[in-house]
Amino acid sequence: MKNKRFKLSLVSRIRLSYVIPFIPVVIISALTYYNLWVSNNDYGEMIDSVVKASEFNLDFKRDFDYGTYLLIVGQKTDDNIDLDSMIGDADRVIEELKSITNTGENFERLELLRKYLGNLESYIDHIRSNLKGEENYDENMQIWENDVQVGTSLLQESFYQYIYYEIRDLEKERKSQEVVFARIITGTVVAYIVVVILILVVSYYFNSLLRQVRKEQRDLRKAELLVLQSQINPHFLYNTLDAITWLAESGEEETVVKMVDSLSGFFRSSLSKGKDVVTLAEDLHHVRSYLEIQKIRYQDILDYKIEVPEEYGDISIPKITIQPLVENALYHGIKNKRGGGSIVITGRTEGDDLIIEVTDDGVGMDAERLVQVREGINEQTPGAKGVYGLYNVNERIRLYFGDRYGIVMESEEGVGTCAAIRLPYK
Repeated sequence: MKNKRFKLSLVSRIRLSYVIPFIPVVIISALTYYNLWVSNNDYGEMIDSVVKASEFNLDFKRDFDYGTYLLIVGQKTDDNIDLDSMIGDADRVIEELKSITNTGENFERLELLRKYLGNLESYIDHIRSNLKGEENYDENMQIWENDVQVGTSLLQESFYQYIYYEIRDLEKERKSQEVVFARIITGTVVAYIVVVILILVVSYYFNSLLRQVRKEQRDLRKAELLVLQSQINPHFLYNTLDAITWLAESGEEETVVKMVDSLSGFFRSSLSKGKDVVTLAEDLHHVRSYLEIQKIRYQDILDYKIEVPEEYGDISIPKITIQPLVENALYHGIKNKRGGGSIVITGRTEGDDLIIEVTDDGVGMDAERLVQVREGINEQTPGAKGVYGLYNVNERIRLYFGDRYGIVMESEEGVGTCAAIRLPYK
């Protein structure tokens, strides 16, 4: 989680902590149900096959042999014996067993049974054909003794073998299920042990998260206080009051009134009734008050424009977010440029994000300094890079809205600088 590519937000980590202890239980439960389903399915098919095999007339050999004998000696006719019906019933049982038998050996036994039935059919057809003649009694008796009785013996023996092996497999499956149940019990015990361990680990992790939350809250409050303090610093206040005094002595009462009104609005916006998050319109009003004061002080070198559509006015933003970027543009861009320059504040949407850009046409930065500024904004040692104000603003945005939001700096030496603030639009 420390890897930036896989860094999760605090909320995501808390949610993940809720889920982790239940993963082993879910896995074990899924495997348990699957194994039970497979075992029960196999067990059920074997029982069905045994039940279906029991429908076969175990007296088939005796009845069929006796019926064939009566047919040969002329004591009964086909209509009275119905040998075809006996073969048909046996064939139906075999076909149904084929559909539920899941072992290759028993399936081959069923194929052999079907072959024996086919032989019996041919023997009976031969006997019937001989009965149409008058001197075929000996041949029919030979077929009955050598073919029919042998065929019915083979058929019955194969049926007994089929039932025996199905019962044997049923016993094997029962023992296999006992092993499965033993594994399930073992796995369940292991899963509960793992869950207990994970709960202990997650409890420790929650304590770590709580410490992190407290630290982030302290850092957030500290950053807010530092930003607020930087706006109400003595230098800015003294310089503004000196300018007011100088203007009053010069008799420029209207300018004095305008400057005092802007100063009052500036400090009123800074306090913002104790709110940590304000609307974009309120933060822009704070910036406008600041720029009005600075424009009076630096009227020969400073010009500004605020071109943010009014429809974005209700968007939430941490208070005193834009003003530090404007101050940075003034003191590090415009003041160091001969002939002065301008600051332009614009707003636009980009997907689900709102982009506020503070652009100046000051001296800009070379590539090396731009790298230092970017590193200072995102690292934990902004003081070494001289960008503490930008770092505070960026950190507050990230703490409020997430790591994907914040400040992006672009600059070109001799052309100017653009500081883009990315915020959630909705």
